Amino acid sequence: MGLRIVNNIAALNAHRWLGIADTGMAKSLERLSSGYRINRAADDAAGLAISSTLRAHITSYRKASENASQANAMVQVAEGAMNEVNNILTRLKELATQASSANTSSTDRTKLDNESDALMAEIDRIANSTKYGTTTLINGNFGAAASIGSQDLSTYGIASASKIDVSGIVDTSKTYTIYDATGTAISMYDGTNTQIIYASGTGAQTLNFSNFGVKITLDSTYSSSIELNAAYFTVQNTTQSFQIGTANNANDRIAVAMDNMQTIKLNNGTTLTVDLTSVDGARSALDNIETAISYVAEKRGNLGAYQNRLGFAVANLSITIENMTAAESVIRDVDMAAEMTSFTKNQILVQSSTAMLAQANMSPQSVLSLMGG
Repeated sequence: MGLRIVNNIAALNAHRWLGIADTGMAKSLERLSSGYRINRAADDAAGLAISSTLRAHITSYRKASENASQANAMVQVAEGAMNEVNNILTRLKELATQASSANTSSTDRTKLDNESDALMAEIDRIANSTKYGTTTLINGNFGAAASIGSQDLSTYGIASASKIDVSGIVDTSKTYTIYDATGTAISMYDGTNTQIIYASGTGAQTLNFSNFGVKITLDSTYSSSIELNAAYFTVQNTTQSFQIGTANNANDRIAVAMDNMQTIKLNNGTTLTVDLTSVDGARSALDNIETAISYVAEKRGNLGAYQNRLGFAVANLSITIENMTAAESVIRDVDMAAEMTSFTKNQILVQSSTAMLAQANMSPQSVLSLMGG
C-alpha cells in the first residue's frame, strides 16, 4: 500500500466519526437533562408545531376548568341565599296560618304583622347583599341589561342598548325615562324619583346617574339642543356566560341566569303582599306565600341544574386535560430509557473514535523507518 503523510485519510475518517458520535452524545445529554425530545425547532419542526398547539390548548383548558369551578362556587352562593329566603317564607307561612285563625286576637295579629314586615325586609336585604366578589347575584342585577323596545336610541345620541350600563342597583320593575332639561341639565325619572346631572354641551361622554346605578355612554352625535328628549328603557335579566372551553363558540360556554329574589318579584314575578292585620288579609297572604315558595323552589331547582352541569363540565375538562397532556407528551417528551441507550452507545463511540484517531495519527510515523535505513 502507499504511504502518505500530507493527507492522512484514516485520521480524517476517524475524526469524522468522532464528530458524529460527539454530536449524538451532546444531543442525548441535552434531552436527558431537559426531559424533552424536542428542544428546538430543528429537532422536529412538525412535532414542535403540533405540540405547541396542544400545549396552548392544555393551558387554556386548565383556565376553563378554573372558570367552571368558580362558576359553580358562584351558583352555590346564590343557591345558599335562596335557601334562607325559602326558610323565611316558611316562617311567614307559619305566621299567616296563625293570623288566619279566629283564636288569634287583633292585638296578636298586629304583632304577627310586625314580624312579617321585618322578615320581608330581611328577604330584600339578603337579595341585595348576596354577592360573589362585587357581583350581585339574586336582586335582579346579575346579567341585567337595558331593554329599549322599538326605540331607535341612536337618534338620542346613544348608539345602542349596550351603551346603557345598568349593573348598579336598579329596580327592574320600573321604566327609566331620560329628559333633556334646560341647557345641559339631564334628568332621569323612574316614576317615583328623579336625578338631575349636567352634561357637556356636545360630543361623546358618560352620564352617571349614581342614584339609580345607571351609566349612559353618549356618542359623538350627542347635542344638548336636540338629543335625549324622553328616551326611555326598562331593565331585564339576561343570562351570563361562563367560558368552559378554548374556542369562541356557544358549545364552549355555559349560560347561567340568576333570578330576582326581592319581594317585588317573589309572587311569581309580581310583588309579594303579606298583611296579617286581618283574617282576610292573612288568608290571602297564605296563597301569596305559597306561590312565593313555589317560585323560589323552581328557581333553586334551576340553580341546582346549573351546578350539576358545571360539575360534569369540570369532570370532562379534567379528562380532556389529562388526555391532551398525554398526547403532547408522546410528541415532545423524551423516552428516557431509549435515550439513555443512545447516550451510552454514543459515549462508547466517542471513546473508541478518540482512540482510533490517535492510532491513525501515529500510522504515518512508519515512514520514518524508511528514512532511517
